[in-house]
Amino acid sequence: MPVVSDPVRARSLIRAKLEKPSTFLRSRMPNIKVFSGTSHPDLAQRIVDRLGIDLGKVVTKKFSNLETCVEIGESVRGEDVYIVQSGSGEVNDNLMELLIMINACKIASASRVTAVIPCFPYARQDKKDKSRAPISAKLVANMLSVAGADHIITMDLHASQIQGFFDIPVDNLYAEPAVLKWIKENIIEWRNSIIVSPDAGGAKRVTSIADRLNVEFALIHKERKKANEVASMVLVGDVKDRVAILVDDMADTCGTICHAAEKLLEAGATKVYAILTHGIFSGPAISRINNACFEAVVVTNTIPQEQHMKDCPRIQCIDVSMMFAEAVRRTHNGESVSYLFSNVPY
Repeated sequence: MPVVSDPVRARSLIRAKLEKPSTFLRSRMPNIKVFSGTSHPDLAQRIVDRLGIDLGKVVTKKFSNLETCVEIGESVRGEDVYIVQSGSGEVNDNLMELLIMINACKIASASRVTAVIPCFPYARQDKKDKSRAPISAKLVANMLSVAGADHIITMDLHASQIQGFFDIPVDNLYAEPAVLKWIKENIIEWRNSIIVSPDAGGAKRVTSIADRLNVEFALIHKERKKANEVASMVLVGDVKDRVAILVDDMADTCGTICHAAEKLLEAGATKVYAILTHGIFSGPAISRINNACFEAVVVTNTIPQEQHMKDCPRIQCIDVSMMFAEAVRRTHNGESVSYLFSNVPY
């Protein structure tokens, strides 16, 4: 807040902030519009509530041949536009809807268009691991850039090198600060815990969390026969008489984490928790979790979780809307976003 020499004006500004916080924030954040796609309207609403502004008017519908139609219901000329759309549910439809919304705002003379993509679609197809395999994550990056996106905000990319697929700025936020907060508040015996990665790819993630909690970490080496099917697992580390906390960036069919939980209990772990940033939970995932031995499976709301939580009482949700809202606010005001890499905004 700028220094105001006139005491009467200063008092009126403070009164405006206390009585009408949304008006005060709107006066500090002019020329900003936040629109929501159909994939996760609840998260978009939480973001604008945190920012103290209204959600932009947009109508999305499908023609009878299932083509997506988007109508932006207000002027975006010269505005800083943010479009919230997660890569979940009907992934292809939601991705196409996002591309159309970006392009609609761009050709309507928006000054900057930022795509807020909490769960990046096709992130697992990030390398050519066999002959004639596509690098679909790179294709999605190209499509977003061609559609007119000037900036991307996402969370816990499956592979951080996906940022290099873009020629525009990408802010990859981390769920780690929110995860640490949840562990300290909800796991009483967290000082006697061990952080476990269910695969070698997540080793960096678990070592970072283990260091900040000052506990040890373990690793499970897995081999796959084919996608979504684990052949064998080997535990590296001592989990005997400890609370095991499995940490991963996403869970789809949940075969890996359920096998890992069994392996940890066999190795002497007293309890097993699973903490996942993106809870996709497709196919037999919910029934597998219901039949598994978890104390809790904790996910963030980068993907809608209401139905999953109804179907499985073990699933708990961490709200990360304040991290995205703060990233939007800092980006709009030209401030550094790196504070969010190690802190949860309050």
